[in-house]
Amino acid sequence: MALTDTAIRNTQPRVKPFKISDSHGLYLLVNPRGSRLWRFKYRYNGREKLLSLGSYPLVGLKHAREKRDEARLLLTDGYDPSAEKQKRRRQEFLEQGISFSEIAREYVEKLRREGRAAQTLRKLDWLITLAEPHLGTFDVKEIEAQDVLVVLRSVEAESKFETATRLRSTIGAIIRYAIATGRATQDPTLALKGAIVRPRKQHRSAILNKRGLGGLLNSIDTYSGEPKTGIALQLLALLAPRPGELRLAKWEEFELEDRVWRVPEERTKMRRPHRAPLSRQALACLKELDLYRGKSNLLFPSGRNWRKAISENTLNQALRRMGYNRDEMTAHGFRASFSTLANEAGQWQSDAIERALGHVEGNDVRRAYARGEHWEERVELSQWWADELDSYRELARDDV
Repeated sequence: MALTDTAIRNTQPRVKPFKISDSHGLYLLVNPRGSRLWRFKYRYNGREKLLSLGSYPLVGLKHAREKRDEARLLLTDGYDPSAEKQKRRRQEFLEQGISFSEIAREYVEKLRREGRAAQTLRKLDWLITLAEPHLGTFDVKEIEAQDVLVVLRSVEAESKFETATRLRSTIGAIIRYAIATGRATQDPTLALKGAIVRPRKQHRSAILNKRGLGGLLNSIDTYSGEPKTGIALQLLALLAPRPGELRLAKWEEFELEDRVWRVPEERTKMRRPHRAPLSRQALACLKELDLYRGKSNLLFPSGRNWRKAISENTLNQALRRMGYNRDEMTAHGFRASFSTLANEAGQWQSDAIERALGHVEGNDVRRAYARGEHWEERVELSQWWADELDSYRELARDDV
């Protein structure tokens, strides 16, 4: 029997949800809390499906029947009403438009929730500020390759070729996020491959010979600046970490009795926890550093604000004070020094050296099988390297 408005108004909720049927698959679902929801039951490709048609009384009986009949016509033409409804919603969503700046903020927030490093997010924010003056108010789905090229050319004009390359990648990532979330349909940055100057790959400067490295270590030993900065440089040489990993290190990460430093995953480039064995010399550096320990939990707090770590430039500036220019040595260069000289020694597995550097195997198949940390060998490697550095000091002194 077909429904009437009077019958619907007189229907009272029950303890459990129940249906009152109309005709041709249309019914009203009455929930215990009083809501009344229109549903259309149908079969498509042999499967029973449901289509939501709205709530009563916002959608009245007559309107619900009209929606049902529209769905039945789609079925007659071979279309699934539910799929067509979703397609229409996506199209409406796309037509609403949303600016590049709004999508960029969403994208950054997504990466923040994923636990990306604060430094990574700061760089991303900075790159976005380069794009926003031109692209910020653009509807993200209407951005074309030429629009992006205008932004890249303005950066390129200042000979910042590496920045232009990174900016293209960042804009592309933001637009692909818009595509994945239904706000755009194509990535215009794909058409710009080869359109901007490719930057020359520059390796960070490093001292790769024993005498040269020994001379630097002697200079660090007599460093006249902030004592904690000198100790930080010694630890960079001994442990070969990424400078940011050491700069932001906390005392709680060091297990001195077990002689291990545990770097949490949120601070590693590969987003995996990393542990490094501590040699006798590294332990001595940490014990000396403890003499300068204040109320901060950071190993190297800023002199201006003990809650924050020293700046990114502190360690490189210390090298400059000692007379080493940027073409000779950088804070990151200690990693290359360790890698080069440890590999040249020929007594350590390359995998152990790579694990010591916190690198992850690039080959997917090989990585699936090479999961070990080579810990015992790395413990020996760590002490060998610390002793080698001492011998390099002596070697450099003999040349004076």
